[in-house]
Amino acid sequence: MIDQLGFGLYKVPPADATSLVATALGAGYRHFDTAAMYGNETGVGRGIGSAVIPPPGIDSNTGGSGEGTHGLSREDVFVTTKLWNDDQGYDSTLRAFDTSMANLGLDYVDLYLIHWPCAGRGLFQESYRAMETLYREGRVRAIGVSNFQPAHLEALMQKAEVVPAVNQIELHPWLQQTRLRTLHEQLRIRTEAWSPLGRGQVLQDPAVSALADKYGKTPAQIIIRWHLQLGNIVIPKASTAARIQENFNVFGFELDADDMDGLAALERHHRTGSHPDNVN
Repeated sequence: MIDQLGFGLYKVPPADATSLVATALGAGYRHFDTAAMYGNETGVGRGIGSAVIPPPGIDSNTGGSGEGTHGLSREDVFVTTKLWNDDQGYDSTLRAFDTSMANLGLDYVDLYLIHWPCAGRGLFQESYRAMETLYREGRVRAIGVSNFQPAHLEALMQKAEVVPAVNQIELHPWLQQTRLRTLHEQLRIRTEAWSPLGRGQVLQDPAVSALADKYGKTPAQIIIRWHLQLGNIVIPKASTAARIQENFNVFGFELDADDMDGLAALERHHRTGSHPDNVN
């Protein structure tokens, strides 16, 4: 089961990934989101390995398993990584997955995503077929996609045998993706938000600041709470121990219905990242 609140590792330098993952684990995070393109899978794997008690019969001195500093088993931690655009295609997807597994030092990945549809290349259906193979072999516990628009999902579902568990998309109060979220509900696909704080831009919105004052919380906590109440999976990034803990402390309060409506009214259709149709 995927934790609704996870820790994002986009643009985290490889040298920092291990310590940030360890700090996040100490704060209570159990869900970590990386990608081949981020270049930090090795550091992420080491951070997880240092906190996980290896199963019986596994040498704790191999594979970065460490001493299990947080007393966790592998099943307690949920790890997502992603297939990069250059590696799309059936055989190349399988090779790319092997590389990610070697970098992470794990026996399986909890969730494997196609990073972008790259529809102009016409390969995402073949890539997904390879991921279905990995899923049936048990090397991946769940498979999904990222940045897929309605047309991409509809094309994928024409051939897919396994419904994507997740579509990870840019989503925040200034870009609410209502049509896409409705389609997710119809297809029983979970919505996961990247750039959940609008790369910090939405934190400056006066309506968000007003709610932070009302609830005695930070603007980031208000927005993360909004995501959680909508049912979104959310993966904020943070680079300090204080901010990591702050982003996790969002379970002791609830936004009322009027305030949820007020945040819904902030829609600007404003992207902080690329439109999926423009990525090939």
